[in-house]
Amino acid sequence: MRFTVRLTLAATTAIAGLALAGAASAESYKIGITQNNVGVDSYQTTYEQAFINAADANPDVETVVLDAGGDVARQIAQVEDLIQQKVDAIIIWPTNGEAVIPAVRKAHKAGIPVIVTNSNIAEPGFDFVASFSGPDNITQGARSAEIMCDKFKDMGIADEAKIVQISGQPGYTTAIERAKGFEDRLPEVCPNVDLVETQPGDWNREKSQKVMEAFLVKYDDIDGVYAGDDNMGVGALNAAKAAGRDGIIFVGATNFSVGYEAMENGDYWGSIYQSPVDDAEAALQTAIDVLDGKDVPFLNYFDTPKITQDNMDQFTKPVF
Repeated sequence: MRFTVRLTLAATTAIAGLALAGAASAESYKIGITQNNVGVDSYQTTYEQAFINAADANPDVETVVLDAGGDVARQIAQVEDLIQQKVDAIIIWPTNGEAVIPAVRKAHKAGIPVIVTNSNIAEPGFDFVASFSGPDNITQGARSAEIMCDKFKDMGIADEAKIVQISGQPGYTTAIERAKGFEDRLPEVCPNVDLVETQPGDWNREKSQKVMEAFLVKYDDIDGVYAGDDNMGVGALNAAKAAGRDGIIFVGATNFSVGYEAMENGDYWGSIYQSPVDDAEAALQTAIDVLDGKDVPFLNYFDTPKITQDNMDQFTKPVF
């Protein structure tokens, strides 16, 4: 998928309420974005539309919006195409944190600042990146561990609980970091909880359901499931329901609408609240700030708080 958004004053006036605070810049910029895989889940679909809306609200920005469809080779080709177009900045949502480094290096050598969005590239590529804009995935994983541990303590099973983990796509930085944050924090807060196995669910609900089905056959005793996002977590929940395995505590790391609904129903305990709209708007604003010469932190995080059945009334239902 590829299309260009050209901005007009009329469009800006029509949706001025969506404008980012301080987004207007002294110059006109052409900013390209290559996304991971828009069609894979509702978070990425919502992110793309929010990015377009935010760009459309700024009369000084022209954007080239691309989608790699989860294909690393396609994303590398898209970065090279954006370099040839001589865009002023490139935003990349990496399909693979390691594999995209050579393409990011090419953009850097061409004098084009690169902003990484949502999921960071691997550390060897940091020298070629102007800024990362997105959630702190390690903190998200750590907070999910705290949610799980607190619930086990309330239940009186913190000294004996056994859990399984369904992680995201292998090689994908967000998946790696959310797993690391959880695995590092869990023994600090609940040292006797046993993480018996981890398998990838690839951000896919159906695959995660099959992973959970296998876990349920393999393990007679499962007290909790940690999933890298609620889409996978609800897949695991569906497997447990079908097998008649009640009493399992489900915790995710990005609250999807399906996770929110499952929490309302009392089937799913908690997650981390993350907005794709905030994510998209922050990425665009970071690119503009870099081009404007502002002092932008390398790790430009936005906050993602804990959400559980106990405090969910403080949060609106996710739109994705």
